[in-house]
Amino acid sequence: MTKKNSTERDKILARIETDFDISRGRPLPFGASLQRGGINFALFASNAASVSLVIFGDCSTDILMEFPLDSHLNRTGNVWHAFIKGLDAGINYGYRITSKDEDAPVNPEIILLDPYSRATCGGHTWNAPLTITRDGRDHTFRLSRIAENNFDWGFDKPLNTPLSESIIYELHVRGFTKHRSSKVQAPGTFKGLTEKIPYLQDLGITAVELMPVTDFDETYPGRINPDTGEKLLNFWGYDPINFFAPKAAFAQNSTDGKEVNEFKEMVKAFHKAGIEVILDMVFNHTGEGSESGPVYHFKGIDQNVYYIFDPVKKEYLNYSGCGNTLNCNHPIVRDLILNSLRYWVIEMHVDGFRFDLASILGRGRDGSVLANPPLIERIAEDPILAKTKLIAEAWDAAGLYQVGDFPHFKRWMEWNGKFRDDVRRFIRGEPGMVSALATRLAGSSDLYQGGGREPYHSVNFVTCHDGFTLDDLVSYNEKHNQANGENNRDGSDMNLSWNCGAEGPSEDEKIVSLRRRQARNITAILLLSQGVPMLLAGDEFSRTQQGNNNAYCQDNELSWVDWDQLDENKDLFRFFKLLTAFRKRHSCFRRKKFEVKLVKGMPQMSWHGKQLHKPDWSEQNKVVSLQYIMDYESAEFSIFICFNADSKEHSVELPHLPDQYKWHQKINTYRNPPEDILEDGLETAAANQKKFKIKEFSAVLFTAK
Repeated sequence: MTKKNSTERDKILARIETDFDISRGRPLPFGASLQRGGINFALFASNAASVSLVIFGDCSTDILMEFPLDSHLNRTGNVWHAFIKGLDAGINYGYRITSKDEDAPVNPEIILLDPYSRATCGGHTWNAPLTITRDGRDHTFRLSRIAENNFDWGFDKPLNTPLSESIIYELHVRGFTKHRSSKVQAPGTFKGLTEKIPYLQDLGITAVELMPVTDFDETYPGRINPDTGEKLLNFWGYDPINFFAPKAAFAQNSTDGKEVNEFKEMVKAFHKAGIEVILDMVFNHTGEGSESGPVYHFKGIDQNVYYIFDPVKKEYLNYSGCGNTLNCNHPIVRDLILNSLRYWVIEMHVDGFRFDLASILGRGRDGSVLANPPLIERIAEDPILAKTKLIAEAWDAAGLYQVGDFPHFKRWMEWNGKFRDDVRRFIRGEPGMVSALATRLAGSSDLYQGGGREPYHSVNFVTCHDGFTLDDLVSYNEKHNQANGENNRDGSDMNLSWNCGAEGPSEDEKIVSLRRRQARNITAILLLSQGVPMLLAGDEFSRTQQGNNNAYCQDNELSWVDWDQLDENKDLFRFFKLLTAFRKRHSCFRRKKFEVKLVKGMPQMSWHGKQLHKPDWSEQNKVVSLQYIMDYESAEFSIFICFNADSKEHSVELPHLPDQYKWHQKINTYRNPPEDILEDGLETAAANQKKFKIKEFSAVLFTAK
């Protein structure tokens, strides 16, 4: 026996018991499930002429064992299955399939990933995936992995933070702590993220929304930075190759499937700190790309089931803009998505989901828009998901825009893209935007009230991962995406931004001062609006991407959060922190109903212009005021807010107060820090209780005391 054969024999023996045996097994549940005495394997493969289960020991291309499944004994309907007695966790596996379809874009040489894999191997080191040479080229290679399931959750349970109380913070797991300035022990990982929990608590957010954490291939498609020659990576991860397995390269210890427990440790730590975990899930397409893209699973299993496919042209319909579109409303795919969501809730304890390009979830098997999409309804009505947060990005890449019209079943929240656009237009001084801003401040009743939803179904944001950061929004008129290697063609051209007088970095103090003021104005609108505010990581201390509004491929300091900027811009962080605390203290900013009631004959919420009770909705006006009235006995008896997007100051009337009360100025973004927002108890009464002057491009807030 050769040394190599002896080594392979030792590997096999190390992973099996003496009573090793293979039997028929069961068709459910799909995937590989640890059962008493062994492992059951079940794979839906309706188009397969033959299926072999392939077992690997190490995470390598070396096959240890291969079991051809009998088409009569090991198949029930369209499910192929087997039970292997004496086999335990720690092994890797895949499937070799021959297809009945002569046009299937896969050959039996390719070992396919199990769509129900709870862990994968082959991508545990960032930018160094396992590869295999095939057809004269290197291909990224993934195997399904069976990890131990022995995590102790203790007394961890869902936080169920009410929607109206939520403040969401969107971040990228790797980018949040990868920069040398993060000073964490495990940069760029789930563990590193937990080291920043005290910071997030201090900021005052209630939930983190993690950009994609399920496995993806960061090395595809491999563009080059034209200026530096640097290889560009798929940093964001919006090209999933699995819907269950956490990305191993996001774990400090990714050997033997330990990334699963590290993710659980992270969730448990966040819950202990009172912070929910929301996942950004990409169910609209996969990383298999177009007809010429890589093959991981669905193409080889049955492309006609898993993708919206044109059988005549032999091509994938592309409503996602990424080469393919998942066939979400095919029953098999619906079940896959639902089982994925249930898994993340039951086994991984996550609190909610944001659905990327969610309008695709409402397309039928021919790509048409369904009036009553079964998948969206099933997610809304699923008993396991009943308390989870469901957030739709209510559009797709093929022109379907459903903000306010997404099939919601009174459950779904939406990323409010109209809030983003209207706030940006108002802030940069466009005419005719006062009425639109008022509608957004009040919770976007034009979008959500008629359908039976409430203000908290609107996720309000002005910036997110896709587009300019807050600092760039006030510093650039145009996108600057040359570093992406696409000749500046990628990314949106409709940024609705204003550079305040100069493109990019400026040493002009007037321009710098105006930019800082505009950033505070935007933040004030966001955190003082009805609905659920969402912040973008790093905006609270002026993170910049140097004008790049599509940094999906920038795994470098352009995308990584630079924590040195926290010290440099601590005044802006202070503004964010005090404003989130102010929002939490005053329930008038967290209204649960659109209905406006009367308090002693006065509306709880009323609109004003420069004159009381005379809101000016005209095209030329750029000033709007809003008053909240609670109970006279309440600590938040009355709050008065005014926004001015004009290039000149205006005189504004203040409402009359009972004799025992006076107006105290809490916020004035025109003032330099720390006078821009005052600590509780440090507010001073306004010298003039009848009117005030609001400076150009500024926001002011008074409280009655």
